[in-house]
Amino acid sequence: MTRPYENTTSGMTRRSFLAAGSATIVASQLLHSPWVWGAESGPLHVATNFYPWLTFYRRENRDFNADLDASLGEVAAAGLNGFESGLNSPEDVDRLSPFLKKHGLELRSFYVNAVMHEPEAAEKSIAQVLTVAEKAHNVMATRIVVINPSPLSWNREAPNPGKNDAQLETQAKALDQLGAALRERGMQLAYHNHDMELRNAAREFHHMMLATKPENMGLCLDAHWIYRGSGNSQVALFDVVKLYGSRVCELHLRQSKDGIWTEAFGEGDIDYPRLARELAALGVRPHLVLEQAVEQGSPNTMNAVEAHRRGVEYVRKLFS
Repeated sequence: MTRPYENTTSGMTRRSFLAAGSATIVASQLLHSPWVWGAESGPLHVATNFYPWLTFYRRENRDFNADLDASLGEVAAAGLNGFESGLNSPEDVDRLSPFLKKHGLELRSFYVNAVMHEPEAAEKSIAQVLTVAEKAHNVMATRIVVINPSPLSWNREAPNPGKNDAQLETQAKALDQLGAALRERGMQLAYHNHDMELRNAAREFHHMMLATKPENMGLCLDAHWIYRGSGNSQVALFDVVKLYGSRVCELHLRQSKDGIWTEAFGEGDIDYPRLARELAALGVRPHLVLEQAVEQGSPNTMNAVEAHRRGVEYVRKLFS
């Protein structure tokens, strides 16, 4: 249940959670919790996804996972408050949590891939995700599970017709089921997409949003994948905000210039000040997660710590 092109770092139950409230109220309290939004005293909570660090380390011929203690020390040195890891088993939580606690990093969310478009595989995936989520919730008070349902193929260059209607319907039902189960445990499911889900009139992306209940599944808005997947279109990005902005519980932050990812998050192709304003106007303050990775063609002028330090400063200026 991992992104083959994005390696992971490894890798409680509150069934009576707000039982007396309606589903809508439950969702609202989960999505608008000060715990999630960084309303605590001190600087605005900003986390980082694991993937950017893998790309920076790879560029330097280093292995982020070889020494998690030292690597997570660098994450903390960049001024970050949290780390969004990829978790595939309870053992991953056990492996990661001591280092996170040592360096003062929270695990408010974790990322997972899962096969959800085939009934038998979806059933197994749901059970696995719930097992990992319960462990993370118990050990690290994790609240958000970010899920990207696995595509038919990870090869972006190969012809790919996408999932058929039956597979899309199966996947949406499975996501809704998983989201309901997580909600019973006091957690929130957040749907994440890449560019693949925007092919074929974005039928996969839109069906996942329209065929699931808002109280069961929020949106991890990865602004740049929406932008890139729609042909570098801010029109498409802000249309998504108009359609689903109230469901945004997490925001993945990545910037580019002339279509190529920058080293540090800041000004560029996407109008993030506008995005911050529009989300604020909706009363939405999502969990903020930097995912400023580097790719072929990205500038090479700073290391991961410096790039993320600059990104954190810009995020806090933008969203505080």
